[in-house]
Amino acid sequence: MAAATTISVPFDVYRFDPTKDRAPRYVRYNLDVAPHTPVLTALLRIRAEVDPGLTLRYSCRSAICGSCAMVVNSKSRLACQTQVGPEFERHGRVVVDPMRNMPVLRDLVVEMGSFWGNYRKLEPHLIEDPDRPMPKDTPTVMTPQQVDAFYETPRCIACAACYSACPAVEADPEFPGPMSLAKLYRFVVDPRDGGTKERLLKIQPNGLWLCLRCHLCTEACPKDVRPSERIRDLKEMAIAVQGATEHGSKHAIGFKDNIRAKGLLNEARLIRQTYNPLEAVSLLPQAARMVRKKPEILKAPKAIDGIEEVEKLYQLLDEEKKS
Repeated sequence: MAAATTISVPFDVYRFDPTKDRAPRYVRYNLDVAPHTPVLTALLRIRAEVDPGLTLRYSCRSAICGSCAMVVNSKSRLACQTQVGPEFERHGRVVVDPMRNMPVLRDLVVEMGSFWGNYRKLEPHLIEDPDRPMPKDTPTVMTPQQVDAFYETPRCIACAACYSACPAVEADPEFPGPMSLAKLYRFVVDPRDGGTKERLLKIQPNGLWLCLRCHLCTEACPKDVRPSERIRDLKEMAIAVQGATEHGSKHAIGFKDNIRAKGLLNEARLIRQTYNPLEAVSLLPQAARMVRKKPEILKAPKAIDGIEEVEKLYQLLDEEKKS
C-alpha cells in the first residue's frame, strides 16, 4: 500500500506566559502532515516531538467536549475539527492563537471566568411556576412540537467559540455573549418554565440589543446552534412582552416602519423614532458632521416603485406571526 501523501506545513503558534514574558510572540514549527490531519493532532505532535512546553487544552478529540476551541487563521473554531490541508491551501500556513475576549493564562489556554459568569447571570435553568408546580415523582411529558421549539440549542457544548468571535463582547464585556443568550432562549420557549416574562424583561435593557447581527457566532459554532437566529427571536419576544423601551428596540421598530412606509430608510425620521428630544439634542454635534458629509440624509425619500409588493411581504409576516 502506498504511503499517505504528506505536506510540509508551517505552524505559527502563539506563545505567552504572563508570569515570565513581557509580550506575546509567535514560534514557527514546520511539520510534515497528511492534509486531513486535525490542527489539534498537529499541535500535540509539536508538544510531543518538538516543544514540550506548549500549553493547550483538549480532551475528547471528537468535537464533543469543546475544550480545544481556539483561533485558527483568524477564525474561532475547534482545533480537533479543523483540518490542516484546507487551511494551508487557503493561507499558506496555519496560525494558531488563543480565543479572544478572555485573558490568556498561558499560550493557547484562556481564563473563561467572564464567559461562565455571564452565563450564570441569566439563570440557565428551569424556574418553577408556583401556580403550576412540576410533579416531583413523575416526568413532565412534552410533545414533539414543544421540543422542536428549542431548535438546535440543546446541541451547544459551551466551547466558547462564539464568545471568542463576538465583537459585541469585545466592545462591552457586560454583553452576555451568544452562547448565554442561546441558552436563555432554550428556557424561554420551554413550556415548563415559569420565569419567561421575567427573563425577557431582565435581558432587554442589559445587553440583548448590543448584538450587531454580524452572524460571526453562527459561523464559529461547531454544532450549528445558530445563536444569532436565537438572539433575533429573543428580541422579537422581548418587544412582544414589554414593547420598545430602549434605543435598540426603538431603532428596530422604527427601521421596520420606515421600510414599510416607503421601501427606503428615512434616516432623519429614524433618529427621532430612536431618541427622545433631550437625547437628540446631545447628538447634535454628531448629526452636524453627518449632514456635512451626507446632506441628503435630511430629505424624506419617495416611495419606491412596487411599494405595494413590500406591503404584501409585511402582511405575510404579520400573518405568520399570528399563526
